[in-house]
Amino acid sequence: MKILVIQQKMIGDVLTSSVLFELIKKKHPNYKLHYLINNHTSAVVENNPLIDKIIFFSPKVEQNYWELFKFLWGIKKQKYDAVIDLYGKISSALVTLFSLAKIKVSYHKKYTSFIYTDAIKRLKQAENGLSLALENRIKLLQPLGVKFEAIKPRIYLSEKEKELAKMFLKNNGLELEKPILMVSVLGSSSSKTYPKPYMATLIDAIGKIDNIQILFNYIPAQIESVKAIFKACRPETQEKIFLSVYSKKLRDFIGVTSQCMALIGNEGGAVNMAKALGVSTFAIFSPKLNKENWFGVKEASKHQAIHIGDFEENISDPSTDIKMKYLKMKPEYIIPKLDIFLNKLL
Repeated sequence: MKILVIQQKMIGDVLTSSVLFELIKKKHPNYKLHYLINNHTSAVVENNPLIDKIIFFSPKVEQNYWELFKFLWGIKKQKYDAVIDLYGKISSALVTLFSLAKIKVSYHKKYTSFIYTDAIKRLKQAENGLSLALENRIKLLQPLGVKFEAIKPRIYLSEKEKELAKMFLKNNGLELEKPILMVSVLGSSSSKTYPKPYMATLIDAIGKIDNIQILFNYIPAQIESVKAIFKACRPETQEKIFLSVYSKKLRDFIGVTSQCMALIGNEGGAVNMAKALGVSTFAIFSPKLNKENWFGVKEASKHQAIHIGDFEENISDPSTDIKMKYLKMKPEYIIPKLDIFLNKLL
């Protein structure tokens, strides 16, 4: 059987959805599995031996009707037996429709359900201790006769990539014998970013650890905000921060993260990548997000997740007053949990 799995847009989504390949291959090792993703997300599935082919839904295809038509025609020529559409938007529905596959699976939505042979309703609560994001994805395998199994995404790094990461860190003055901590100091947007003064206080708490070496995860466009957080830290903490150590490519960042004791900070793609590398994480969730979507109780032995709901009951509409809700997540509530988390690792 030849199957196309569609997951466009975000890096974390592409990584999380990659669990489907492991489950399908485990039951049907001879199935041919293709993955349709956006170009900028490929780093998290590079070298994955369970994916037979990666197909890119490029900006060129998205922005030009003629290119889109040629792309859809190419999908039709592949003669897929099944399509699993995890994205569930108009673009992926078109791909599914043009595939002419006998089995077409996606989440149930009123405006697209007629396209699919199996429109699966999402779970509202996790049933097996994983995150809702994982459990709902695995649920889409039911029409293929693949049973639920508690697994997690994996990133496949080569030994060469690991050695290059070690060399990069050494060349930038870090000592691999001492603990290295990656901090996601900023989120992907202001509504997903823990207040900067609060973050500096958390970093100061981390800085009290003997021999700790701190790296910041950020993109070039965020450098001024990153510097502001750095300057808000105590001088003795600043001495332990390697601010200039920055990975230009996502795959390089993944390699560097694999050498870290843990990743701490704003919840997002970096947290998902660290988990997929087997690196412990301490994630601070935006008040507007449902923590259960991206954190399962079975993860609690290795990972921690913090949300305003952990400190305050009867929260009003999560999508409103995000800034005010963030301000209620004071460092003094988080640091005791952070200390316990770090002490287990040291």
